[in-house]
Amino acid sequence: MSYKTTFGAVCSTELPICNSRLTCASRNCGHFKARSSSTVSASIPSSTRCISSTPLSSTMVALSPRQSRRNRTSIITQAARDFYQILGVDRNADKKTIKSSYRQLARKFHPDVNKEANAEAKFKDISAAYEVLSDDEKKSIYDRFGEEGLKGGGMGAGGFGGGGYGQDFTNPMDIFESFFGGMGGGGFGGGGGMGGMGGGQGQRMRNRPIQGDDQRYDMSIDFLEAVFGCQKEVEVSRLESCSTCSGSGVKAGTSPSTCSTCNGQGQVVQAVRTPLGIFQQVSTCPACGGTGETSTPCGTCKGDGRIRGSKRISLRVPPGVDEGSRLRVRGEGDSGKKGGGPGDLYVFLAVRPHSELKRDGTTIHSDVEITYIDAILGTTVQVTTVDGPVDLKIPAGTQPGTTLVMSKRGVPKLGASNSARGDHLVHVKVKIPKGVSSEEKKLIEELKELSVANAGKTSSSSGGKKWFG
Repeated sequence: MSYKTTFGAVCSTELPICNSRLTCASRNCGHFKARSSSTVSASIPSSTRCISSTPLSSTMVALSPRQSRRNRTSIITQAARDFYQILGVDRNADKKTIKSSYRQLARKFHPDVNKEANAEAKFKDISAAYEVLSDDEKKSIYDRFGEEGLKGGGMGAGGFGGGGYGQDFTNPMDIFESFFGGMGGGGFGGGGGMGGMGGGQGQRMRNRPIQGDDQRYDMSIDFLEAVFGCQKEVEVSRLESCSTCSGSGVKAGTSPSTCSTCNGQGQVVQAVRTPLGIFQQVSTCPACGGTGETSTPCGTCKGDGRIRGSKRISLRVPPGVDEGSRLRVRGEGDSGKKGGGPGDLYVFLAVRPHSELKRDGTTIHSDVEITYIDAILGTTVQVTTVDGPVDLKIPAGTQPGTTLVMSKRGVPKLGASNSARGDHLVHVKVKIPKGVSSEEKKLIEELKELSVANAGKTSSSSGGKKWFG
């Protein structure tokens, strides 16, 4: 037989079902207890809390098998959080110990530092636990009634469950900001969806100075300019502080006022009643855009505090830069907002190739082509270097593919205080003619006969051994 249970009051925790009994999950709760030889199927709200200290009354109503199957549902329980366990402190811990534990855990699980999947949820729990245990009144309520007591005891209709923290609970980022000064604020998308409004602290965060954006400029230079450095002038387009309103974005002669829609909070809360309870939705105030203030915008910059402008900047390119090198010019990016500092300008270099020279780090490479006669007899050739034309002696008997080193004729080392430079490597190529004249052919044949005769003499003097090949 199946039964439907109707309660006269709700209990402090969810009610798990076993094969033969229906009891409250609280260890000491005696509000309700039902036994039956058959399995009990109950339709119970997904979240219940204790609002009465008197025993609960119950009415058992028999259902038909069809109704029983239709009304049989699965109940999912959610254990209440233990704030002492979350912070890792004893129930008798003093405020100093609680504060110290929060500082350590908040640093460890801050979403901007900890990239684990559950770091954000842990950070929220740690912040909620600290706010309760660091407040004598909230701690007293929690010690007596648990987390459910905070939900039902005037601590905000939203509580901690489902949609976020209640109205009287501070944004976790604001708590972190009060400890560490400037690390929090962006890790959870500005706090939206986490409930609490954060009071004046949150407003100060929203109105804090904003650093200007960095700017990028792409510049092309010659091969030799990259080797020895150069002085360049570039004209960059950027956002500059509005001279009409001095960067405030407010019309001259007027001043900002507190937003009447959000009362200066920068966020609005909407409560929606559903069959599962009351849900709170937190969103950016549409009237002030989250700043908590309204004002008459400046006509020049339209309230942004910045206007588009351009500036010519003198730039020194140091010796030894290469393709893809990046130069940083501090303070020449976009201007900040609300008194924030400017960003930086980053100049990315592209180096145009040289017709004869190639570069590998601080080493210069080039090729030189000589005839087979010069390879045999030796010669002097003129080689193009980064310092200009230089005479290079090719020794007699140079083989094809030989590499000759011109020391300290390469690229200066970037950032070196001394005059240290790389080398210039010259790769020798021997040109073999495809055809020769009759006179040249006759001379080459005579040279061949002489070479064979000399080889025979060498072989005889070495013991009669003859080598071929």
